[in-house]
Amino acid sequence: MARQNDVGGKPRLHRRAVAEGRLALSPATRRAVRAGRVAKGDPFAAGELAGLLAMKRTPELIPHCHSVPLTASRVELRVAADGVRVRAEAETVDRTGVEMEALVGASVALLTVWDMVKYLEKDDRGLYPRTTLGPIRVVTKSKRADEGS
Repeated sequence: MARQNDVGGKPRLHRRAVAEGRLALSPATRRAVRAGRVAKGDPFAAGELAGLLAMKRTPELIPHCHSVPLTASRVELRVAADGVRVRAEAETVDRTGVEMEALVGASVALLTVWDMVKYLEKDDRGLYPRTTLGPIRVVTKSKRADEGS
């Protein structure tokens, strides 16, 4: 039997989670991103927005997640020495945490970048031998009583 945990008896607390991850890309693709030469447009603008939207839809994607009203969310992408790094932050004042929202936001942001640069990463067989996603992990999770509750 599938079910959601009952969180009705838990107190409303300020809850925050941060997830980080990476997308490994070739040096040529990293140069194209830095130079603004990606055919579909700016992968960071699209990826950051996609990550924010994904956080709001987490319970539609992960069946056991509760619908949590986010009070704040942020997604930041940056080019790194080995590809693209993401940091996704989610906050709420509610009865359950937001680590799944942060993980979904980070994942979708990186997948959006991959989608936009995949034509640069393909080999002659249409595969992506250098492109890898991960690890994606929760790096911060906190909860505290909110002064306003």
